[in-house]
Amino acid sequence: MSNETTSGFKRELGLFDSTMIVIGSMIGSGIFIVSADISRTVGSSGILLLVWLITGIITLIGALSYGELAAMMPKAGGQYVYLREAYNPLVGFLYGWTLFLVIQTGTIAAVAVAFSKFTAVIIPSLGTKNILFSPFGLNISAGQILAICSVILLTYINIRGLREAKFVQDIFTIAKTLALFGLILLGLFIGANAQAISANFSNMWEAKWLHISYRFFNRNCNCSFDGRFSFFQCRMGEYYIHSRRNKRS
Repeated sequence: MSNETTSGFKRELGLFDSTMIVIGSMIGSGIFIVSADISRTVGSSGILLLVWLITGIITLIGALSYGELAAMMPKAGGQYVYLREAYNPLVGFLYGWTLFLVIQTGTIAAVAVAFSKFTAVIIPSLGTKNILFSPFGLNISAGQILAICSVILLTYINIRGLREAKFVQDIFTIAKTLALFGLILLGLFIGANAQAISANFSNMWEAKWLHISYRFFNRNCNCSFDGRFSFFQCRMGEYYIHSRRNKRS
């Protein structure tokens, strides 16, 4: 009797792990930064809420579309697979390399910088103002070293295997979600005084425009729309332990 050998990804992600990946991907560090930037850009609380509502609807439409695609093609790769099947392998190939060299690497770098920025609030010595050395005229700060080390550490954890990676993902997502709910509760029960309510909602549609550069405005617009819910949902199809296979002959 010969033993059958199967190849492919390990299906070790349960419902809780998959949910944590989606939540952790959607609620990134940007949610703690972008709101303040958009508020300074639009100049009113009403327009700020309207921007979030519109982008939320757009994101939901994208999530439903990607959900259908993920159900049709539950394979690792996500958009790479969809572009390859919809157009041709060349389009998928170009997108895959663009994701690897520019899109995903840029996102990882931005999150690492945000992590070092927030860490410096608690530990000022790890901030970007603490210059450690300046090789070839380039200032290397403690914040940059911390960001690089965080990327290296998380990369090592992911290389170790799916079990270790999902454990870290679950812990970080739970901590991030609790922090977000904590901020909401603090705002509702402690920060909701008469002066704050009057300042934010008495003239909520009266915009007070600020002079900003094009680069700053463009960064806000890029960050305000985030379809990563659907993006990560479709990319982890082959890792989900309860994924269904087509049983038709």
